Amino acid sequence: QVQFVESGGGLVQPGGSLRLSCAASGFTFSRYAMTWYRQAPGKERELVASITNTGDSTNYADSVKGRFTISRDNAKNTVALQMNSLKPEDTAVYYCYARIRAKGYWGQGTQVTISS
Repeated sequence: QVQFVESGGGLVQPGGSLRLSCAASGFTFSRYAMTWYRQAPGKERELVASITNTGDSTNYADSVKGRFTISRDNAKNTVALQMNSLKPEDTAVYYCYARIRAKGYWGQGTQVTISS
């Protein structure tokens, strides 16, 4: 079955960096676009970044442009989110997502906390 396992979250000071990773299984990874979402306490889930199946095109939320970079390794079935210059407002649970054969699939999420 389709499964995503996120890792790499943690507590970081403002200005710091984190690299999130999502390991995918149960489907042909190289055929599907991948997306990172996040959800902060009391807020709706929002799109952070997405990448096409080949990795040749990416899209970012305005709030993270220039600070975050999404990438994928189709040989390893992984998608990563490099997060730099982190701000307190980046605090959220970050989720891996893909729409596969008209159905959406989510990972369990990884907590990112930015605090001094």
